[in-house]
Amino acid sequence: MKPSTAPDLRYLELLSKSFPTVATASTEIINLQAILNLPKGTEHFLADLHGAFPAFQHVLKNASGNIKRKVNDIFGNEVRESEKRELCTLIYYPERKLELVKQAESDINDWYHITIHQLVKVCREVSSKYTRSKVRKALPPSFSYIIQELLHERTDDIDKAAYVKGIIDTIIDTGRADDFICTICQVIHRLAIDQLHILGDIFDRGPGAHLILDLLRQYDNWDIQWGNHDILWMGAHAGNDACICNVIRLCLRYANLTTLEEAYGINLVPLATFALDTYADDPCTEFIPKTNGGSEQLDQKNARLTAMMHKAIAVLQFKIEAQIYHRHPEWGMEDRDILSTIDFNKKTCCVDGKEYPLTSCDFPTIQPSQLSVLSSQLEPTGLTAIALTPEEQSLMTSLHRSFTTNEKLRRHINLLLSHGCMYTIINHNLLFHASCPLNADGTLKSISLYPPSPSSPPLPLGGAGGGLTGKDLMHHTGMLIRSAFQADTPPTERQYAIDYFLYLWCGPDSPLFDKSKMATFERYFINDKATHREAKGNYFLLRDNEDICEHILDAFQVEGPNRHIINGHVPVHAAEGENPIKANGKLMVIDGGFSQPYHKTTGIAGYTLVYHSRGFQLVQHEPFTSEEEAVRTGADIKSTTQIVEMTAHRMLVADTDKGAELRKQVSDLKQLLYAYRHGIIKEKR
Repeated sequence: MKPSTAPDLRYLELLSKSFPTVATASTEIINLQAILNLPKGTEHFLADLHGAFPAFQHVLKNASGNIKRKVNDIFGNEVRESEKRELCTLIYYPERKLELVKQAESDINDWYHITIHQLVKVCREVSSKYTRSKVRKALPPSFSYIIQELLHERTDDIDKAAYVKGIIDTIIDTGRADDFICTICQVIHRLAIDQLHILGDIFDRGPGAHLILDLLRQYDNWDIQWGNHDILWMGAHAGNDACICNVIRLCLRYANLTTLEEAYGINLVPLATFALDTYADDPCTEFIPKTNGGSEQLDQKNARLTAMMHKAIAVLQFKIEAQIYHRHPEWGMEDRDILSTIDFNKKTCCVDGKEYPLTSCDFPTIQPSQLSVLSSQLEPTGLTAIALTPEEQSLMTSLHRSFTTNEKLRRHINLLLSHGCMYTIINHNLLFHASCPLNADGTLKSISLYPPSPSSPPLPLGGAGGGLTGKDLMHHTGMLIRSAFQADTPPTERQYAIDYFLYLWCGPDSPLFDKSKMATFERYFINDKATHREAKGNYFLLRDNEDICEHILDAFQVEGPNRHIINGHVPVHAAEGENPIKANGKLMVIDGGFSQPYHKTTGIAGYTLVYHSRGFQLVQHEPFTSEEEAVRTGADIKSTTQIVEMTAHRMLVADTDKGAELRKQVSDLKQLLYAYRHGIIKEKR
């Protein structure tokens, strides 16, 4: 009988090239139908890594505690706790642990025998929910055949016991035991996590963002929903000078020069020279870096230089940001040009129409004596306070070149572009970093993403003049971001896209910010705490409401009875009792503060949300000490697991998005079989 919905004949002809006969098409149908009945793979969700590479790496290596649980399940009371701990440490850090073992073991060959058998058992367990084909593809070529044989043969099979023993004996006798152990440990890491979701903010605060991205390059099945700090670095590489200044300012604020200088080779000598020339007599008290007990402790001399550089780049940032705000009045952010409101006689500035005293009024690049000189360089706009001095312009040109031509940064930004987007819908879950802009009544807010045409009057970005909401807003924002990196984008449109990175970083209606303002200037220069307040957007005020979350899920066309929104961005104050599970389980906020500067705020050291075949579990991590400590003592991240939601039946691949895709493939293959059997397409024997 002919199927009711037949695909295009041209498509079937193309499909026949992959499956040229009835036999091959039938075999693939059998294979796909079988895969549908396997357990669902384990997904891990992490957010707001902020350069905390050691902790992130350890979480991947221990699969958020999943490997330790499997070791306990496999060996139970058969081996001592200390031995299980040693085995886990070996799995996490095989190269370094092997060095210590060989120094301590008197009979290393015996240890090799026991350990390889144990590792094969663990590998067999973590691979049990995958097809042999998928496991085979995860194996490195050097030991692929050997690992396959060991995984699918058992020592309790009398006929094969000598065969398995012979394989392990030969591995040891040929001096390949260390290499084999390292390889099978890597395979365990890969198979323990089927899919990895990063909900934004790899960059800033901590020093290891580049290491995180280098590690992610080794993984195939991962995605990222861009965060505001990722967008900042993307904007810097695209050539947005305000983003460049913000990136440098944040690195200086947290004494994180490793990322700039060592990771990306950004030359900060011109900035240091400029700062020494300009702020040598300024104590720069407001700009002393926040080391927060981190690894980059500064002596007095370096702290002083860092503070001067910090102030120099901050003033430059305020100037360039203001220039962009005035260039785009449709954003409605011209009031954020606070520099132009400074009264040098009274040492005050204006914020929201009110005058405030400044903690410091030492701005040598915009002092009144400079304004008459700078005004001759500008059109008669009256905005002389935000003009760059020749020295500032020269510095900015140098920094601009360093960021836009940096090859390593280019590779990392391309990685974010190829694996990332503003949002993702997967397995009935809606993932985005921060916010979906809402009106006060909970309806989706309309945002005018693109600039008005010359023939139409300017519209405020969130005005009533029509715009984009929800899913459309997220999609088109992602397209606008990508256009900044495409050579075929018309120059005017590309420049707007580059400028728009600043709005995404700090604009009131940005899905990555969604606050009334970013009070950077006020926090540096105004004591009145009222000016520091950054009023949260309606999404953050209403997201505890289950009906609001359901409305957002409907708008994004997320289906299924057990659907959720998963966010990061806003640190969860776990120490104060805040629950990351909100809206009666419909919303999960998993920013637990991986980076050390956030530990005081959150009271913990990060969350991992784990979605396996039984349901959702939230893993709460305590601070990670160091790789050295983990290898030497077997110290692991102490984690607390909270069951969020368990399903009535074990979920299979058939219950996932992958399952829906496989069912479509089966349907198409059945169409191909029909075409073969009725002579519509000839078999290619």
